[in-house]
Amino acid sequence: MPAMTEMKKQKARQTLRVAFADGRETEIEAPEGVSLAQALFLAGLGPRGPLCAGLGRCGRCRVRYLGKPPRPLPAEERLLDEDALARGERLSCLREARPGEHVMLPAEPPAPDAPPPMAATEAPLALAVDLGTTSLCWASLAGGEVHSAGQEVNPQAGAGAEIMSRLALAAKGHGAYLQGLVLDRLRALVAAQPGAVRQLCVAGNSAMTYLLLGLPVDGLARAPYALTERGGRELTLAGDLPPAYIPPLLGPFIGADVSAGLTALHLAPGGPPKPPWLLADLGTNAEFVLVLSEREYLAASVPLGPALEGAGMRCGVLAGPGAITAFELTAAGLRPRLFDAPGAPSGPLGSTGSPGPQVEPTGLAGTAYLSLAAQLLFAGVLTPGGRFAAGLTPLAAKLAATLEARGGRLVMRLPLGFWLEAQDVEELLKVKAAFNLAVSKLLAEAGLASSALTAVYLSGALGSYARPGDLARLGFLPPGLEARLHTPGNTSLAGAELLVQDGPARTYAVSLPDKVRVLDLTAAPDFQNEFVSRMRFAYVR
Repeated sequence: MPAMTEMKKQKARQTLRVAFADGRETEIEAPEGVSLAQALFLAGLGPRGPLCAGLGRCGRCRVRYLGKPPRPLPAEERLLDEDALARGERLSCLREARPGEHVMLPAEPPAPDAPPPMAATEAPLALAVDLGTTSLCWASLAGGEVHSAGQEVNPQAGAGAEIMSRLALAAKGHGAYLQGLVLDRLRALVAAQPGAVRQLCVAGNSAMTYLLLGLPVDGLARAPYALTERGGRELTLAGDLPPAYIPPLLGPFIGADVSAGLTALHLAPGGPPKPPWLLADLGTNAEFVLVLSEREYLAASVPLGPALEGAGMRCGVLAGPGAITAFELTAAGLRPRLFDAPGAPSGPLGSTGSPGPQVEPTGLAGTAYLSLAAQLLFAGVLTPGGRFAAGLTPLAAKLAATLEARGGRLVMRLPLGFWLEAQDVEELLKVKAAFNLAVSKLLAEAGLASSALTAVYLSGALGSYARPGDLARLGFLPPGLEARLHTPGNTSLAGAELLVQDGPARTYAVSLPDKVRVLDLTAAPDFQNEFVSRMRFAYVR
């Protein structure tokens, strides 16, 4: 009996209490070595939508301590006002899950409206899925033609917005939970289709693929990095799901999304591009492939973080209805441009920043931050080193007048109540430096001048809304390449749509591993110095 009593006490010490705004309470486990945000996520609680990977930037993970709250951290003092701190509000991504604590979750916003029902079909369906770190995009096909499509947040996003947070959680024994979240979403997608789904294709980066398959992640989570599964075949994901084709994985961080994207471009109408050309698939990890000939491909990857997906930025959101995707510089100041999609109100907002009646602006997509930085750089209100400046023109002075001190830091007020922080600019500089480094190293390895490239294709987070002129002005690409820059959209999903149907697409895809040579840029002894030297808004060779 004493032993049983001690076991009960031990169990009690490993739980914490969670209260809800409607008065309900529950207890959840407090696993050792995870943050409070992750403990809530593992219990199926916490906020919807992508988080900032424990950076204390987005504020979506705030909770209220019902006992004595811990002392505020600097990041919490910057993000939360004095009243919120006095109420005991803190950021759960920065807090360890401690047994015995008592916290309250804020009221969740209403769930989005259910999508309209899909048109019925008697034809057998195939389901193509692009499993991104932040987003899950899908398309169902009937008779080889797209029947319906959609996009949603990857259900694993609550574990953190970037790859390493997922891998770290899986390495702590929670991989089955992460796998189950995606399998459940695939089941729901299959069940929602207006016909029988006979075949799947799931294209994702190597980490997302390993988590989907329930494989050990040691070879991806720490050096020496290596693959034990290389895809390029049909696999059974679960007994109640159709067979799934997994495109080839080309390296530890050159995934099936890249081989699917290469397939889409190779089989595009009019034939493949003429070599040499470059594919850049950009998300939380950037994957680059330089196609030198039909038999020789050079590939590299660099971590970008979640900024281009809208996560980790102070006012960042995923691209979607209500998101700002770009800014225009007018005589009256900055004018936002809203997400443009079929059926969604879109286009530039008026000079007052007043949107159309059907759209409530939600924040800035990653491409909006790039567009904003390019406009401020052009106006002289942002220096090449990423610092705010006064500028030399009346328009620059008008923009500079929106700068103010907030929480001890300089921020810029934007239309519609949003703002730009210096830390947001720093995140953009990191993205630019990584992109610039990969491009310059691939060109140097191939012995090519940038002028030799016939085309550059941007896919992933930048694939639909990035403006070539913005990227050129910010130094992502060598000067003169913007005219050869193409944004074909989600090439991973387009490739999955071809690969789910078998035939020539799979024949091409399985040939890729023998053609691709991967450069490990991060292992180079001078990587850090090379990266830092590119932390400026100008292209560095």
